Amino acid sequence: MEKRANFGSKLGIILASAGSAVGLGNVWRFPTEVGSNGGAAFICIYVLCVLLLGIPLMVAEFVIGRHTHKNTADAYRQLAPGTPWVFQGYLGVFTSWFILCYYSVVSGWTLKYLFSAIAGKVTTVTDSAAYFVEFTSHPWAPIICMVVVMLLCHIVIVRGVQEGIERSSKLMMPLLLLIIAVLVVCSFSMPGSEDGLRFLLKPDFSKLTSSVILSAMGQSFFSLSIAMGCLCTYASYFTDDARLLKTAGSVALIDTTVAVMSGFIIFPAVFSVADVSPDAGPGLVFITLPTVFEMAFAHVPWIGWFFAMMFYLLLLLAALTSMMSIHEPTTAFLLEHFQISRRAATRIVTLSCIFVGVLCSLSFGPLSDVKFLFGMTFFDFFDFVSAKVFLPVGGFIISLFVGWKLDRQLVRDELTNQGTVKMHFFSVYIFILKWVAPLAIGLIFLNELGLFS
Repeated sequence: MEKRANFGSKLGIILASAGSAVGLGNVWRFPTEVGSNGGAAFICIYVLCVLLLGIPLMVAEFVIGRHTHKNTADAYRQLAPGTPWVFQGYLGVFTSWFILCYYSVVSGWTLKYLFSAIAGKVTTVTDSAAYFVEFTSHPWAPIICMVVVMLLCHIVIVRGVQEGIERSSKLMMPLLLLIIAVLVVCSFSMPGSEDGLRFLLKPDFSKLTSSVILSAMGQSFFSLSIAMGCLCTYASYFTDDARLLKTAGSVALIDTTVAVMSGFIIFPAVFSVADVSPDAGPGLVFITLPTVFEMAFAHVPWIGWFFAMMFYLLLLLAALTSMMSIHEPTTAFLLEHFQISRRAATRIVTLSCIFVGVLCSLSFGPLSDVKFLFGMTFFDFFDFVSAKVFLPVGGFIISLFVGWKLDRQLVRDELTNQGTVKMHFFSVYIFILKWVAPLAIGLIFLNELGLFS
C-alpha cells in the first residue's frame, strides 16, 4: 500500500476543504433557494444555521478524520469496532460515490454552456428553455461533456493529495474568487440592478414560514458538504498542528461568501430585465440567466458575451472543486481498505461513475420514460435519495456519534491540539451535537420528505 499523504500547508488545508464545500450548491442551488424563499430573510436564517448547525457538524467530521488518519469507513471501524456505528463510515463512502454519479452530469452541463458562451451561442439563442431541453435530451452530447469533466477530475485525483488535490485547489479557488469579484462588478453596473440589491439586502421577515426556515437549515447543511465523507476524508490528511475550529470557520466563511456573492451576481442581473422572475427555480442558471445575457448582449455585445463566459467558467470551477472532494472518499477507501494503488482505485471510481452517469444523463432523453423506483427516472432517483435520505441520515448519525459515543477527552484533545490551543464553550459544543443538531436534522429530514407540506 502507498504511504499515506498529508496536505503540505495550512493554506492548502483551508483551500482544499473550502473547495470541497464550494460547489454548484453555492452558485446554483443557493440563489435558487433565495429566489424562491423571499431573498434577504432567507439569507439571514441561512447564516444563522451555518453558525449553529453547519460549523459544529463540520468540526465533528474533522475530529473523526484527523484523529484516525484513515478513510471514512476505516475511521469508524477504528473508533467503534464491531458496533453499528461502523455503518456510518460505509454510508459516507457510498454517499460520495452515489452523488458523484449524477453530479457529474450537471457538471457536464456547465462545460457545455461554457463552450457555448465562448462561441457566442448563449447570448444569441432566442429560446433558452428550448436550447436547454434540446441539449439535455440529446442521446450523446451531454454524455461526452460528463465524461470530459470526469476525466478532468480523474487527472487531479490520480496525482494524489499534495500534487493533485492541494495544488489544484490552490489554483482553482483563488481563480474562482477572482471571477466572482469581477462578475459582481459587472452585475452591479447593469441598469436596474438596485432592485436586485434591495431584494438581497432588505429582509422581509413576514415571508418567513416554517418551510422557509427548514429550507435554510437544509441548504446550510448541504452547502458545507456534510455527511458525504468528503470532510472526514480531507481531515484525515490534516497535519496534527492544524486548528480544526479555525479551519472550519475559514471554510464556512469562504463557502458562505461564495453563496451570498453568487446572489449578488445573479439577482441584480435578473432584476435588470423586467420580464425575468427571480423565482425561477432550478432553471435559474441554465434558462433564466441566458435570457439576461442575451438582453445584455443586445445592448452592449461584449459585456453580454464576457458576462456569460465568466459565469459559466465560475460554474465549471465550482463543479470541479466539489467533484474532486466527492471522488476522493471512495478512492481513499479502495486504496487503503483493499490495499491497491491510487491509480487503480481512481480508475475504478471514475469508470463506475461514468457508467451510472450515462444512465442518469439518458434519463433526460432516450430513457426519460424508463422509471427506476417510486416512478422516478435514474437522475431523479439519485438526486432524491442522496439529498433527502443519505445526507440527513448521515448528518444525524455523525452528530450522535461525536456527541454521545466518542470519549469527551478525545474530542477535547483534537479540538485543542492536545491542550496547546484554547477551546472555549466546549460543553456548549457538545450540547449542540447531542441535542440541537439531531433535532434540527430530524426536522430537515421530515421537511425534505414533504411531511410538512
